Amino acid sequence: VQLVESGGGSVQSGGSLRLSCSYSNHTYYAYCMGWFRQAPGKGREGVAYIASDGVASYADSVKGRFGISEDAAKNTVYLQMNSLKPEDTAIYYCAFYPYGTERYCATAIYGYTFWGQGIQVTVST
Repeated sequence: VQLVESGGGSVQSGGSLRLSCSYSNHTYYAYCMGWFRQAPGKGREGVAYIASDGVASYADSVKGRFGISEDAAKNTVYLQMNSLKPEDTAIYYCAFYPYGTERYCATAIYGYTFWGQGIQVTVST
């Protein structure tokens, strides 16, 4: 599965951005898709996840501010980011977990075997 992120850029604190992740056609009947990020000097962390049945989950750091959704007809997953903070500055990656289910989307990170190239999001004060 090929993944391509778009929609990144620079925004002021309190602003919004919407990231898109376009994915290639696939035949997996169950899967998870996730958004991850990596800030300078830090490890990669999970931000938001969505299972093929539409159930979403979020990291505590973004809960209430970010929303993940999927438009399967367009082969696209979105990450709507509101009330952005400087600490949200990072490279954001989307990833695909074949045969993943709701129960494991946020925990079985090793299951994400397809990754996009990443896109920069910068939030300034």
